[in-house]
Amino acid sequence: MSGALTVVRQQESLGAAADLDFALAMLDAARRGALGPTLRIYRPRPTVALGQRDAKLPGFAAAQAACRRNGFEPLVRKAGGRAAAYHSDCLVLDHVEPDADALTGSRGRFADFGVLLAGALEKAGLKTGVGEIPGEYCPGEFTVYGEGPAGERIKLAGTAQRVVAGAWLFSTVLVVGNGTPLRRVLTDCYAELGLGWDPRTAGAARDLVPGLSMADVEDAVLQAYGGYARLAGGDFEALRQVM
Repeated sequence: MSGALTVVRQQESLGAAADLDFALAMLDAARRGALGPTLRIYRPRPTVALGQRDAKLPGFAAAQAACRRNGFEPLVRKAGGRAAAYHSDCLVLDHVEPDADALTGSRGRFADFGVLLAGALEKAGLKTGVGEIPGEYCPGEFTVYGEGPAGERIKLAGTAQRVVAGAWLFSTVLVVGNGTPLRRVLTDCYAELGLGWDPRTAGAARDLVPGLSMADVEDAVLQAYGGYARLAGGDFEALRQVM
């Protein structure tokens, strides 16, 4: 088990762009020694976080317009990957830690936190696994998926990582409910980018466990993190002061 991890619940989104920028500010604060291991949890505004490669495609401007038509703010994130969509029925986890050897452990973090998150969703009543789903949006080796009664796999958690000298940021989006608008905006966005994907791979945990609440998922995640580190409560306004 690691040392203490401060858990900070952000009650209101700062706005799509400001929430992404705040995560990077947390990373910088950890890098310069002003912030210890911290996990920020919040429910985001409707956002499509596009990747750096997406921004170089001929259809990028049209994809941005398609996102806005669907009520999602298109942004380009610093971490890798392809376009991923999320909204207020999702939980975002931004986990930062100072680490003198941050780069060395980057792949291991993807694997370890994938297992941790899959275990959390299992506790919430889902059948889960870790691994890329053929045709998924923002494909990744460590996607956390839920499995339906016919063996269908739905992407429930995507992870991204940013590493700098002296610290790392590990971000997770957990899709709890309301998968329909996510499928719709991703279908339109990926069509404009000229990228193929299978909309059946997108959905929400509540599709598989009806009635599952945000609180159920958050509680399960924190129980899982309790096996990683000793959890301590934190205050969002105090966190803002060290940025």
